[in-house]
Amino acid sequence: MIQSRQDNSIRIFIDKDVLFSKISPYQVFKHFCPPFEKAGKKFKSDLRRDSTPTVSIAFIKDTLIYKDFGNDEHVFDCIGYVQHKYNVDFYGALMQIDLAFGIGMSEGKLRDEPLLKLIPEPIFVAKQSANISVKTRPWDYRDKQYWRQFGVTKKILRKFDVLPINYYWINEERFSCNSVSYRYRFDCGYKIYRPLEKDFKWSSNVDSQCLQGYNQLPKTGGEIFLTSSLKDVMCLEVLGYASFALQSEMLMPKAKTIEEIKGRFEKVTVFYDNDYNNSNNPGQTMAKKICRKFNIKNVCIPSSYKSKDISDLVKNYSLKEAQNVIKNMERTSQEGLKDKVEADRSGRDQIPF
Repeated sequence: MIQSRQDNSIRIFIDKDVLFSKISPYQVFKHFCPPFEKAGKKFKSDLRRDSTPTVSIAFIKDTLIYKDFGNDEHVFDCIGYVQHKYNVDFYGALMQIDLAFGIGMSEGKLRDEPLLKLIPEPIFVAKQSANISVKTRPWDYRDKQYWRQFGVTKKILRKFDVLPINYYWINEERFSCNSVSYRYRFDCGYKIYRPLEKDFKWSSNVDSQCLQGYNQLPKTGGEIFLTSSLKDVMCLEVLGYASFALQSEMLMPKAKTIEEIKGRFEKVTVFYDNDYNNSNNPGQTMAKKICRKFNIKNVCIPSSYKSKDISDLVKNYSLKEAQNVIKNMERTSQEGLKDKVEADRSGRDQIPF
């Protein structure tokens, strides 16, 4: 059983597995997300202002996922969606779901059937991923102007297979790039990044389990960071640190991925966003879940810097200050670790300016 909330002297327990034996993620999305009509059909975001349909709820592998193509941070399973919408923690979301469907666990009396009439769940047929193709262009001053604020050079961009583009196609539909835009290439597809756009900043046909920066990792090493994005991976590369990222902070890494990384590196540390201006702080909420599950350490940029991630920190301050902040974060996280590990890491804290 999972402890959900403690109200004065009354403890309420909600078991996630029991809860989802009564209802499905599809039914949760249908209840809590009114614009959702059917899997794969885009609709306007209900979590932010949205002038065009940018959101899709569809299966990624075996999980129904809410994905906003106009905001890369809005990628949730049904529990994460309820957490974000109502600004509650994981257990608070379970309670919201239990109460909405009348399952009874929050009242201490599990019902055989939910009180709320359930919408029948359709049979889903997996759709083939969209085909994405691009028209690349030469690097120019605009690219240098954008990437140098993060300390990222053309050499780093080439290493991580990032190229500037003029156009891209999703299936047969062509899209022009009116501002600097880039193609990220992975083994399993393309990701289009339009950093200066408010809508459709991201387009992707990349599998959710595809790791960013994984192919560029050394075979072995000391410390490695699990971070938030490929941009953060590239910033950390400039600073001399190995790192990789999932396709979204809201995803839980597979156990076999963490075990494989642990076998190659002496220490794995989560370095997710510190969403200091969001009371729910989704980046750190997810980071703590990962750390608890895999027994690894967590670091984040102190809120006093008003920079949620390493790329923001470099942009707002400098590479040198970012290096100092990482050193201080590591010193804090090293409490209780062996002297050998401390000495090994300190020898790597040099920026290749």
